[in-house]
Amino acid sequence: MSNRNLGAVIVRTLLAVVLGAVVGALGTVVHRFGDDGWYPGLVLALALTAAAGVLSRAWGGLGALLAVGAGWLVVVQALSLTGSGGDVIVPAGTLGLVWSYAGLGTLAVVAFAPSSWFADVPVRRRSTEPTTP
Repeated sequence: MSNRNLGAVIVRTLLAVVLGAVVGALGTVVHRFGDDGWYPGLVLALALTAAAGVLSRAWGGLGALLAVGAGWLVVVQALSLTGSGGDVIVPAGTLGLVWSYAGLGTLAVVAFAPSSWFADVPVRRRSTEPTTP
């Protein structure tokens, strides 16, 4: 690998970690929005997590997706700790556990999706279609 490619991979990985951290922070803040029967904030946070995972996998492959997952996990777990004033952003209740585990599950679904979904190659023609000269 040349120095130019190595530098691009390092920059891409660092940007993916930052993306995961931002998505984890935004999702942690918004996941509790809603009432007792419906939490649209959780749905929005999981959709944002899925979008970041798909973007990173299409952009940089599984390495970038792992970097997004690492940034996401570090921020979500850090915000789950008790703060200096005794406050917790992600309490250890049902909603907090759903956010933590469903977010990781969402990234795992993106990781196990077929690689052809993220490939930038044209689709082959079917043999039954007429070819143009």
